[in-house]
This record gives sequence, structure tokens and C-alpha cells, in this order.
Amino acid sequence: MTETKRDANASLASEPIGRLLLKFSVPCVLSMLVSALYNIVDQIFIGQSVGYLGNAATNVVYPFTVASLALALLAGDGSAAKLSLSLGSGDQETSHKCIGNGILATVFIGIVMTAAGFLFSDQILRLFGVTEASYPYAREYMEVILIGIPFYIFASGMNAAIRADGSPAYSMFSTVIGAVLNLILDPVAIFVFHMGVRGAAIATVIGQAASCFVTILYFRKPKSFRFSKTSFLPDWRLLGQIGQLGISSFITQIAIVIVMSVSNNMIGLAGPKSIYGADIPLSVVGIVMKVFGIVIAFSVGIAVGGQPVAGYNYGAGNFKRVFDTYRHIIAANAVVGIIATLLFEFCPQAIVSLFGDRKSVV
Repeated sequence: MTETKRDANASLASEPIGRLLLKFSVPCVLSMLVSALYNIVDQIFIGQSVGYLGNAATNVVYPFTVASLALALLAGDGSAAKLSLSLGSGDQETSHKCIGNGILATVFIGIVMTAAGFLFSDQILRLFGVTEASYPYAREYMEVILIGIPFYIFASGMNAAIRADGSPAYSMFSTVIGAVLNLILDPVAIFVFHMGVRGAAIATVIGQAASCFVTILYFRKPKSFRFSKTSFLPDWRLLGQIGQLGISSFITQIAIVIVMSVSNNMIGLAGPKSIYGADIPLSVVGIVMKVFGIVIAFSVGIAVGGQPVAGYNYGAGNFKRVFDTYRHIIAANAVVGIIATLLFEFCPQAIVSLFGDRKSVV
């Protein structure tokens, strides 16, 4: 690697922390918001057309996509963090190998998750609390969503590597292009071609494929490293380090899967004893979780946006800037928490009404 390439991220060691956090976090927050909107857009249009059973079905499939995201971030965030550390310490050899191995891991995870989804779809749906009434919709939705899982995992995982390489705007673009396609195609498939939940799933898969394609294009010429023949050779020691660095992102997402699985199954058991049954509460929980996902997008986006700054300076031994980065992240997230609390407390009806009227949602 030439000195010019090494200096591609040199500003991370000198620019004011607040400015750097703004530069990296804003595109990251927007990317994560757009990613959260994939499922929210589906749920809004499905709620307006199919009704609460369609919303209940997407809520049952949602934990599987989050589990896929958890594994994607395990590899993607881990390899991105390792890239930042290697760039900060001047370890030129590791920089291209960690991304090459991250790409291998995300491709492998995508294939495994898709195969597992097709082989065990019924078991997965029952694990996540599908009801008899919502099962046909959930099965129809999942059959299509599974096709897009490899695209989703690769784009979500390697998006972090693009940010760590000093290109947060490109990272945002790769996510936005897919979301825009989904937003356009969703109403066309649902309301024009009357394809219901299948149409929503097809629109989502097309958007995910577009994001994946744009992500792949970036790695033809990254900023701070170049791939070589050894980049894509499995390095088990390096993969272990990537896993250690990405485990926190994995735990954050997998905790959501566990909470949703337990909630859905408890609703399935207790719901029939209430006047609402099981499917209406299942739909409501799905709406609440996905709206909450917007808050998580802000919170995690700010934190992940600070990762290249903290990682680079940690690798360079500049621990004061690492501490300052974390301090800025905590302050920004405190503001997000206060604003979200005020909105949820004083404007709940306006938020819930987006997902359908009283007949289709509750």
C-alpha cells in the first residue's frame, strides 16, 4: 500500500471529533433508517391492503430477517472494525485480508441462512409464533423473502466495511437505492397487480438485490487498500478476531430476535383467551417493534458511525480521541432518547395510524 492510500483516512486522527462524527454518523443513520424502512414500508402497505393478518404474518417472518442481519453484522462490523484498527496501526497486510475474509463470511452465511430457511420454513415460522390464521400469509411472504437473504446479508454486512474505508456517503447510497426501489415497487405490486404479501416481498427482494449490486461495485476500487490473491484465502485466526470485534453487534440484534420470539409465542398462547384473539395483538406488537426499530436506527447509526473514528485512533494509540469519540456518541444518543420518548408519549395515534385504520390494525 502506498503512503497516499494510507493517508486516505488520516483525517480521522486530526479533524475535530464532532465534525468527524457528523460526517460518518449522518450517512450511517440514514442507511440504517432506510434499512429499517424495508420492513416498515411492507407493513404499511400490507396493513392498508391485506389487513391485520398480513401484518401479523410479516411480524412472524421479521425475526428471521433480524437473525440474518445479526450474522451479517457479526462478519461485516467485525471486518470493518479490524480494517480501522489495521489502518490506524499501519498494518497494510491485514487491511485487505480482513475485508476479503469478511466477504467470504457474508457469502457463506447468506447461502446457509437461505438453505436453512427453505428446508425448515415451517419449523421457523412456528418457532417465531405463527398462528393458524396468519400461517398462509407468513408462508407466502417467507418463500419470496428467502430469495433475497443472500443479497441482504452481503449488502448489510459489507456496508460497514465501506464506511470504515472512508466512504460513508457511498455506504448510504447503496442502501438508499434499494429502499427507493422497494418504496416504488411495493404499491405497484400490491395495489396495481393485487399480489398481496407476495408482491411486497418481491419488491423487497428487488431492492435488496440492487443494494447488493451497488455494494459489490464499490470493492472494485476501495480507497485504503487493494485486494490481492491472498485476500480471499480463509484465515481462521483473522476470522476469529473479526468474530470477536463483531460479537457486540450480533448480540444486539439477536436479543431482538429472542424478545420477538418470546413475545409472539406468549401472544399465541394467551391471545385466544382475550377478546382480541392472537392475530390482532401479534400485528400490534409487530408495528411497535418496527417503529422502535427507527429509534434503534438512530442510536446504532450514531454509534456505528463513530466506529471508524474510534477504531483508527485506537490502532494509532491515540486513546484520548477514542474517549472523546465515545463521549460525543453518548451525548448524541441521549438527545435521540429524549426526542423519541416525547414523540411516543404525545403522538402515538398519529404513528400507529400509518399502518392502517382500526379495522386493519386493531
